[in-house]
Amino acid sequence: MTSATGSTGASGAAATGEGITAAATSWLPLIVVVLTQIQASFAVNALTVSMAGITTDLDTPATSVGTAITAGTFAMAAFILLGAKVGSRFGTRGVFQIAVAIHGAAMLAVALSVSPAMLFIAQASSGAVIALIAPALTVFIATNYHGAQQARAIGFLAAAIPAAGVLALLLAGWFANTIGWRWSFVLMVALAVVNLLLSFRLKRVPAQPGLTIDWTGAILAAIGIILLSFGFSGLATWGLWLATPQAPFDVVGLSPAPLLIIAGLIVGQAFFAWLRRRGREGRPRIFDLRVLATGSERAVTACMATMLFVGTAANFLIPLYIQVVQGRSSIETSFSIIPYTLSIFLASTLVAYLYGRFTPRLLATAGFIVVASALILLAFTVRGEWSQGFVVAGLILLGLGQGAIVALVFNTLLSAAPKQLAGDVGAWRGLVHNLSGSIGIAVASAFAVGMLSTLLLTSAQEHPEISDELIAQVNFSEANFLTNEQLADVLRSRASGPELDAAILINAEARLEALKISLLGLAAVSLLAIVPATRMPGRRDGDLPEKLEPDDDDVIDPIDEKEALA
Repeated sequence: MTSATGSTGASGAAATGEGITAAATSWLPLIVVVLTQIQASFAVNALTVSMAGITTDLDTPATSVGTAITAGTFAMAAFILLGAKVGSRFGTRGVFQIAVAIHGAAMLAVALSVSPAMLFIAQASSGAVIALIAPALTVFIATNYHGAQQARAIGFLAAAIPAAGVLALLLAGWFANTIGWRWSFVLMVALAVVNLLLSFRLKRVPAQPGLTIDWTGAILAAIGIILLSFGFSGLATWGLWLATPQAPFDVVGLSPAPLLIIAGLIVGQAFFAWLRRRGREGRPRIFDLRVLATGSERAVTACMATMLFVGTAANFLIPLYIQVVQGRSSIETSFSIIPYTLSIFLASTLVAYLYGRFTPRLLATAGFIVVASALILLAFTVRGEWSQGFVVAGLILLGLGQGAIVALVFNTLLSAAPKQLAGDVGAWRGLVHNLSGSIGIAVASAFAVGMLSTLLLTSAQEHPEISDELIAQVNFSEANFLTNEQLADVLRSRASGPELDAAILINAEARLEALKISLLGLAAVSLLAIVPATRMPGRRDGDLPEKLEPDDDDVIDPIDEKEALA
C-alpha cells in the first residue's frame, strides 16, 4: 500500500500505481454519483421537513417520524461494511443498479404510506440499500478519475449532501405547503429511474467471484454499531447515568444508555481483534485494515469523525436556538440555515483547487481554526435579540470550514489507499459519517440539557422570588428547552404573579447560557482536533519520492506491516 503521506493532489500516481496522471475522463460517472447521493440524502431531509404533513395524514406523533429516520440511519451504518464487500463480490455496477431500484421502490412505499409501520419499514429498507450504494459511489470515482480530476470529483460528492439539504428545504417545504408531502418522495422515485438508466452507461467494475465474505466480522460490526447508536441516542431521554421514566428498562436504577455504549465499545474491540486475527491468518476480512494502516490515515479518520461530530452537533443546536430562543417557525428556521448549507456546498467543491498549493496538514489545521472561530463568534453574539449579520457570518464561516475539511479528509484517505480498496474507503467514510453524526447530536443534546438543568437549579435558588415549594415540585433533572409560552403553560398551576415572571426570566437566561456554553464546548473540540490534523500528510503534489516509505510520524501497526508496505 502507498504511504498515507501521499498528498491529495497526487492521487493519480498514488491511488493507481501508474506513476502518471491519467487523462481527463468524461464527467458522466460523476453526474450519476452526485445525483444518486442527492437521491439518498434528499429522502432523509424531506422526512424532516414534511413532519407536520406526515403526522396529520398518518395520525401519528412526530416521534414516529423520528423513529423512521433513525431506523434508516442505523440500518445504513450497521450494514455499510457488508455492503462494500457485496459490491466487490458480485460486481459494483450491478449491485449499485439493484440498490438504486430498491431505494426507488422504498421511496414509492413512503409516498404511498398509510400507517406508521409502513413508513418505518420503507425507511429502514432505504437505509439498508444505501449501505450498498455509498461504497459504490466511491468505487466509481476511484475507477474513473485520477489526480486533480479525482480531487474535484470527491469535492462534488461531498457537496452533494448539503445540496440535497438545500433542495429538501426548498422543494419538500414547498410541496408540503402546496400539493402535499408525498410528492417529494414521488420526485425521488423519478430520480431513481434517471439514475438507473444513466448507470448503464458506466463501465463495469470487475466482480471478484472468489471473494469470501467475512460474515462473522459483518455481524460483529452491525451489533457494535447498533449498540453504540442506540446508546448515544438515548443519553438525553433515558438518562446519562440514572434511568429516567422514559427509559425502556433499567439495571439496578442505571440508565440503559451508558450500558449500551459500553457494550458497543466492547463489541467494537472484539471486531478489530477479529480483523487482526483474520489478517494474520491471511483470510478475507469484512473491512481491510490497510485503509487505517498508518498514523496519518488514522489521523485523517480522527479529523473526519471530529468534524462530523462538531458539524452535526452545531446543526442541531442552531435550529434549537432559532426556534426556542427566537420563537421562529420551522420554515423560517429552514431559510435561516440555508447560508450555512450553501457555504458547505461551496467549500466542498472549491477546496480541491487548493490541494496543489497547500498540504493537507495545513489545510486541515486552518479549517479547524476557522470552525472554532465561527463557533466562538456564534457563542458570543447569540442573544434574545441578536444581530443577524454576525450570526449569518458565523454560520457561513462554520460551513466553509466544515465543507473544506470533510472533502479534504475523504480525498486524502482515498488517495492513500490502493484502488482496489476504494469500496472499503467508501464504506468507512459512510460508517464514520453516520456514527459521528448520531453521536454528535446525542452528546450535544445531553450536554445542553444537562447544562440547562444545572443553570436552572442554581438560578432558582439564588432568586428570592422563587419559593422553596416550587423548587421542590419541579424535577430539574428532566428539564428541557421550552419557549416562554410553553413554560408558562407548565407552571401556571404551580406559580403566578412575580414568581411566574421570575421563573420565565430564569428560563430565558438559562437556556441562552446553556446554548452558548455548548457552542464554546464544540469550539474547544474543534481546537483539540488540530492535534490529529498536524499528523495528516505533509507533502504537496509532486513531492512523493520514487520509493514510498512512511514518514517518521506515520507509525505502521506491526500487525498490518506486511500489508501496509505491500
